[in-house]
Amino acid sequence: MADKVLDAKGLNCPLPILKAKKAILEVPKDGTLEVLSTDPGSVADFQAFCRTTGNTMLETGEDNGVYRFLIRHTG
Repeated sequence: MADKVLDAKGLNCPLPILKAKKAILEVPKDGTLEVLSTDPGSVADFQAFCRTTGNTMLETGEDNGVYRFLIRHTG
């Protein structure tokens, strides 16, 4: 179970990333943030987010148009 869940469903780029940047600061170091998004572009966006922030993408998935990202706060 994630330390924090961010429901960004219905939001389009760049809002899911902007909200994730803020939310990850509320997660303890080595904790996890789970992000839920319906924006197909968020797949590439969150990969780039982890690369540029130094955080670690632990899991990604998609179910009925909802994309799920599990990010470890390492950055």
